[in-house]
Amino acid sequence: MASKGGEGEHPSVTLFRQYLRIRTVQPEPDYGAAVAFLEERARQLDLGCQKVEVAPGHVVTVLTWPGTNPTLSSILLNSHTDVVPVFKEHWSHDPFEGFKDADGLANPTDAFTVFYSERSPWWVRVTSTGKPGHGSRFIEDTAAEKLHKVVNSILAFREKEKQRLQLNQLKQGAVTSVNLTKLEGGVAYNVVPVTMSAYFDFRIAPDVDPKAFEEQLQSWCQAAGKGVTFEFAQKWTKPQVTSTDESDPWWAAFSGVFKDMNLTLEPDIFPAATDCRYIRAVGVPALGFSPMNHTPVLLHDHDERLHEAVFLRGVDIYTQLLPALASVPALPSES
Repeated sequence: MASKGGEGEHPSVTLFRQYLRIRTVQPEPDYGAAVAFLEERARQLDLGCQKVEVAPGHVVTVLTWPGTNPTLSSILLNSHTDVVPVFKEHWSHDPFEGFKDADGLANPTDAFTVFYSERSPWWVRVTSTGKPGHGSRFIEDTAAEKLHKVVNSILAFREKEKQRLQLNQLKQGAVTSVNLTKLEGGVAYNVVPVTMSAYFDFRIAPDVDPKAFEEQLQSWCQAAGKGVTFEFAQKWTKPQVTSTDESDPWWAAFSGVFKDMNLTLEPDIFPAATDCRYIRAVGVPALGFSPMNHTPVLLHDHDERLHEAVFLRGVDIYTQLLPALASVPALPSES
């Protein structure tokens, strides 16, 4: 059953679906339309609106809602407006239609997940150099042979972490993941190349020592032979953990709302990377939270969807959560 909104639909759902129809898809997101949408919300609610162009064509829009006690700390709600490329042919409906049908969703747990830390993204390019020559000869010390050794070492580490995840029944964020994402090199079928490269996407668990792990990378390359090096396209080395101790006033306020509402809350480590890592890195506590229980995890997947009742329940949770966080008394260090 399709629906375009209108009579009988909750205004929050109608507004959300309007927002979903803005085509902010990469590589050319319509940021202007998204900013205009937020500006209109600010106008309707009489909120302050500031636009900061952090790079050409990239605007951070800040809506400000003053509290009744300006001496207390501010609460920042942060999200991005762009989305990854979609493959429309794999979707049941146009991903930018904001389509609503009559189906519900099922999930084995009704718990809500909150992320207090996240894994660090390391994007690594390993380059191997060796002796070139004709493809008909058994050439010694080729780039491919040495690169093969590094790939084997890293994939063996991947299997070890995968087994640790499964055997210890851990969650994804508690172990380090790695995937070989790209291979590069060669000029022709019958030419042994001088160089070959392999690209890896590491997600480093927050309890891993970055210096020690980089030394491990170095040892894998050295063990493969001379002329094997690596470089980083991305390297986050400031993993931080936001406190989930009951003595922490922010966590006490956050978790207290779920206790009051008789809802289950599960703290976890986010397996990928978010803007929270920049906020935590400057000493500000940050929690990643989307009130989406009873919902399959479909990040960057086809037919990404959310049940209307789950969305509206999330609105209810936020109306309890935000006043509680905004009312946390000033800490001694903030006075």
